[in-house]
Amino acid sequence: MSAYFLKTCYFLLLFSLLASGITATFNNSSESGEAKCIESERQALLSFKEGLIDDFGMLSTWTNNTDCCKWKRILCNHQTGHVQLLDLHGNFYTRPYLRGAIINVTSLIHLPYIQHLDLSNNLFELSYIPEFTISFSNLRYLDLSHSDFAGRIPSTLGNLSQLRYLDLGDNYLWGEIPTQIGNLEHLKYLDLGLFYLSGKIPSQIGNLSNLQYLSVGCNTPVYKSTSSNYISNSLSGEIPFRKGNLPLLHTLRLVGNFDIKAKDAQWLSTLRSLTILELSSLNSLGSSHQWLPTISKIIPNLREMRLVDSNLLDIDIQLLFQSHSFYKSTALTVLDLSSNMLTSSTLQLLFNFSLHLQELYLSHNNISLSPSLCPNFQSLKILELSYNTLTSSMFRGNFNISSKMKELHLVNCSITDRSFLVSSTSTSTRSSLSSLLYLDLSDNLLKSCPIFHWLSNFTTNLRTLRLGYNFLEGPIPDEFGKVMNSLEYLSLPNNKLKGKILELSYNTLTSSMFRGNFNISSKMKELHLVNCSITDRSFLVSSTSTSTRSSLSSLLYLDLSDNLLKSCPIFHWLSNFTTNLRTLRLGYNFLEGPIPDEFGKVMNSLEYLSLPNNKLKGKVPSFFRIMCRLQRLDLSNNKFEGEFPSFIQNSSWCTRHTLSRLNISYNQITGKIPDSIRLLSELEILSLAENSLEGDVTESHLSNLSKLFYLDLSYNSLSLKFDIKWVPAFQLNYLRLASCKLGPNFPSWIQTQNSLIHLDISDNELNDLVPKWIWNKLQIMYTLNMSHNNLIGSIPNMKLKLPFRPSIILNSNKFEGKVPLFLLDASELLLSENKFSDFFCGNNAAANLATLDLSYNQIKGKLPDCWKFVDRLLFLDLSSNELSGKIPNSMGTLVKLEALVLRNNSLMGELPSSLKNCKNLIMLDVSENMLSGPIPSWVGESMSQLIILIMRGNHFSGNIPLHICYLKRIQLLDLSRNKLSEAIPACLNNLTALSGKSINRVETESRVHWYNSTYSEIYNFFSASYYTLHITWTWKGVERSFRHPELILQSIDLSCNNLTGEMPKEIMYMLGLVSLNLSRNNLSGEIPSDIGNLSLLDSLDLSRNHLSGKIPPTLSNIDRLSVLDLSNNHLIGKIPWGRQLQTFDASSFEGNLDLCGKPLQKTCPADETTIKSEGPEEHDEDDNSGFYGALYMSLGVGFFTGFWALLGPLLLWQPWRIAYLSFLNRLIDYIIVMVEVNTRKCQRFVSGSRVEGRGDCQGVLHATVSCMVKVVVVVGSDAVAVMVRLVAWLKAALQLVREDDGWMREDDGWMREDGFGSHIP
Repeated sequence: MSAYFLKTCYFLLLFSLLASGITATFNNSSESGEAKCIESERQALLSFKEGLIDDFGMLSTWTNNTDCCKWKRILCNHQTGHVQLLDLHGNFYTRPYLRGAIINVTSLIHLPYIQHLDLSNNLFELSYIPEFTISFSNLRYLDLSHSDFAGRIPSTLGNLSQLRYLDLGDNYLWGEIPTQIGNLEHLKYLDLGLFYLSGKIPSQIGNLSNLQYLSVGCNTPVYKSTSSNYISNSLSGEIPFRKGNLPLLHTLRLVGNFDIKAKDAQWLSTLRSLTILELSSLNSLGSSHQWLPTISKIIPNLREMRLVDSNLLDIDIQLLFQSHSFYKSTALTVLDLSSNMLTSSTLQLLFNFSLHLQELYLSHNNISLSPSLCPNFQSLKILELSYNTLTSSMFRGNFNISSKMKELHLVNCSITDRSFLVSSTSTSTRSSLSSLLYLDLSDNLLKSCPIFHWLSNFTTNLRTLRLGYNFLEGPIPDEFGKVMNSLEYLSLPNNKLKGKILELSYNTLTSSMFRGNFNISSKMKELHLVNCSITDRSFLVSSTSTSTRSSLSSLLYLDLSDNLLKSCPIFHWLSNFTTNLRTLRLGYNFLEGPIPDEFGKVMNSLEYLSLPNNKLKGKVPSFFRIMCRLQRLDLSNNKFEGEFPSFIQNSSWCTRHTLSRLNISYNQITGKIPDSIRLLSELEILSLAENSLEGDVTESHLSNLSKLFYLDLSYNSLSLKFDIKWVPAFQLNYLRLASCKLGPNFPSWIQTQNSLIHLDISDNELNDLVPKWIWNKLQIMYTLNMSHNNLIGSIPNMKLKLPFRPSIILNSNKFEGKVPLFLLDASELLLSENKFSDFFCGNNAAANLATLDLSYNQIKGKLPDCWKFVDRLLFLDLSSNELSGKIPNSMGTLVKLEALVLRNNSLMGELPSSLKNCKNLIMLDVSENMLSGPIPSWVGESMSQLIILIMRGNHFSGNIPLHICYLKRIQLLDLSRNKLSEAIPACLNNLTALSGKSINRVETESRVHWYNSTYSEIYNFFSASYYTLHITWTWKGVERSFRHPELILQSIDLSCNNLTGEMPKEIMYMLGLVSLNLSRNNLSGEIPSDIGNLSLLDSLDLSRNHLSGKIPPTLSNIDRLSVLDLSNNHLIGKIPWGRQLQTFDASSFEGNLDLCGKPLQKTCPADETTIKSEGPEEHDEDDNSGFYGALYMSLGVGFFTGFWALLGPLLLWQPWRIAYLSFLNRLIDYIIVMVEVNTRKCQRFVSGSRVEGRGDCQGVLHATVSCMVKVVVVVGSDAVAVMVRLVAWLKAALQLVREDDGWMREDDGWMREDGFGSHIP
């Protein structure tokens, strides 16, 4: 507040000084005959305007052929007409504001009499602060705060010799404070509250004798900072001020880990005008014997004191206030002691000292507060106790801190439900909370509804309530909504609530959320339900009541993102109940099918529709043409298909006057981009990436898009054909044209884009020299990607500074010559697969280089010994060049290095011992060189973070050091093709990362910079890394390339050495191994019997050793084994029978003279087979018995399943049973008829030869009986009944046949009448 007051005072003072010479209002009038604007100054202002994007009409009066002294936000001298004040401050949060990526302040040098320049609170998109020349010698007021400026503080600010006010606070500025600031001898206000300042405070600032306000260091309190590297970039060193410096100072803010000394305390004691003091992150403040007594002496004069993050104890606070114990201070109103080590006794001490405190901040301490320890501060309005430990009876009993309390912050205080029992809350507590407007109880241990009842009784005047990140369950009581009608902001995210309320994101809501009586508020404007597990069942129109319709009728904003919505009921429901919506978010669901037409016809009030990351299909709906208020449309990451959206091609569509953002990327849209897209005159963002668009894009498509700042046409089949002299009407910040067709010539129209901060023209068939102007644009860029083209020539060695530390990706081109030094200003420099022949890192400007990839070039000679100048390097890849000589010792200065790749060069000598300083390495690849000597023990001792160690194809000798077993995180170990000897260490089971059956991706990603946020925070704020780890690895006998090996591979390769001894049994504990290669060594002994434990093995090569004994049967248990080579050993016996081993080629086993069995052609001896058949304990029979046991079991299961699949339905379902029996009756009748017919045929046939005929007829009968028996087997459950019927019928049939054939019925059988034949019973 004091800083704002001071700003106001300075502005009024300056205004009064100018009042005699300038117009008195912004709306100037020419009636009094004052001078008109100077033409050169008017042109300078118009030129300045061209670099700005004015979305809100702040500069609408700045037009040609008008008097600039009558323009808004300008004041001129009424006598001379010279511009003296330019006030363009905005308001980024509530609008209006200006934006742009490059601010052409140099055009203002034609305003030689300007005294006041205010560009604060705008969005200048990380533009660098321009160089201020001596032409601004009259400038007295300069405010660039809160405008997203970036880069370093320009030293030319020291040229502004008349400056009284300088505010650069809350921007993304880094580096050291320039000493030239000390030249501003008239300066009264200096705010350098910047997050990323480093180095020391220049002593020259102490010479600013008129300075009244000084703020140096981050403006964001430490306990509110979300950056993990806050302290890493803070100011440090001594406080350079001495006694007599800055005598008029009344506000002092110093944030940094300064080395405070006694002489600094003497200087502080002389600041008799000081009323505001902030000292943050001074870790040695509490241990200083001079500073605390000095601060104690000046406390009576202070109105505001902040001693934050300074390791203060209770005894230090007593020392501060002990001399004032006899009276109570009336001056101090704001006290901040956050992020220290204080306890509850400090709170009581503060009460004894001051009854006039209005704001007290004690978060992040060790305070355990209970009602008995709650002092009463009569004037306290804000109390911050977050991140302490409060008792469960916090609000029970006499909680009466202040009757004037407005804000209470209790985040993460371990508060439970027991604190909120209405019956235990006293009248004094009610009094203390009655004036409360803001209450934050987020991130505590609240579970159930007492909190809502308590709030309904004691905090009915609340305007803001935060209860997120608790464990609240169940519905919210109705009384809460009826009583808490003063609430303006309610936040309940990340709980387990199942009811209905305003902000319920990240809760679990019931499937009947909007069914029944959903009547929260008839005045509801916004409803946030992100990630609440809401399903389609919540949106049944027929089940939605009239009260629900009333509750939703006023809704303007609805967010249902990240839920479980699948189909179209949500659209029908919205069409019926939320027709006044302006913003609708339905992204990250599972919505399928087309969007219903009725939705577009009814929802014509929508201004913002967001549907990304769903599964919506069909054509992009044409109804968007009648949604005349639609400003933003996001349909990205769906499955829309068909030609380009027809609503854009329709001449009657009204959206063309409103649509500002259109994103239909990552769909399946085909066809050409219509010329009518140029009618979208308000378009700011156009993203069509990752579709199947084709055809030409010409300047006519984009000619009318003057407000466009984001264009993405990447990954289509588009050809961009622009006239060589085309000058676009827009100024882009982001241009993404990857995998289009810009070539073969370099696109000259990009030169007109002066605000580019991201340019991607990769894979565009460019075959040309790169013009010099593209390198100049790097000065304001964050990303330049021109990879995968055929760009030729050398890059000029220009003297450029790249203040934004861009990512520069130029790989896969044909650049040649020497790598210019200015490129080393980048944070990431990817130059692989080019023809560069020379490189040198000896440049102080390379201090911020994080990633350098020069692989696959033609760099010759020795490695340069200059690595101390790039000591912040994280990833260095020099593989596949023609480097020779030794690895220089200076590489050991790269202590932050995470990956060192020197693969495929001609490096010689031993690994330098200085590399042991590289303790953060996760990948070391020195393969395919001529390195020699033993593998150093410090590889295991110092490089404990290693995940990948590849030393393949060198001349390393000696044994594998035992210290290699210290590499507990190793996943890839390749020491193949060296001269290593002796035994494999038995301690390999200590490689614990190979013991797990899966890679811990979370742990791995947390350690590699580009997976987490620290890379962007330290090296490049607004661009992620493009570099990925990649290796070459012999996989299944073939050398292959792998990207992201740290996430996919777990392998050991010790092949082609002279290793001896047995295979260590400890290898069998490496359950995560996917590949193991020990071939071409001198290993002996047997293959460990537990090798089957390695169930994830995909490749196993033990060939060309001296292994003996039988192949362990457990080897056949490894189902995933696809490559096996046991050839050329001394293995014996039969190859075990199993699921895998017989599928391999015979070459996998050849060269073992005593090995037999499939797949080898050699069969095992017959006697061995006989013994095995008689001996039940032999392995092969055991294997066969296991196989047949499994076979019989499967047969039994199959029979049981099939039997009951048929019989079960017949027993349980009557209609099936009736139908089945009817089928049997029809079948039996059919068989009877067929037998009858055949019998008659037999009778006629035997009339000539009765004997033969008898045999034929009996054959027919036997066939018939056989058929009927089969039928009986099939019919199953009715077999008995059917058999009875068949037997009766057969008897009748036989009697008929035999009687007709001359047989007679006797008592005990049948006899032929003519005496022939035997007696047939």
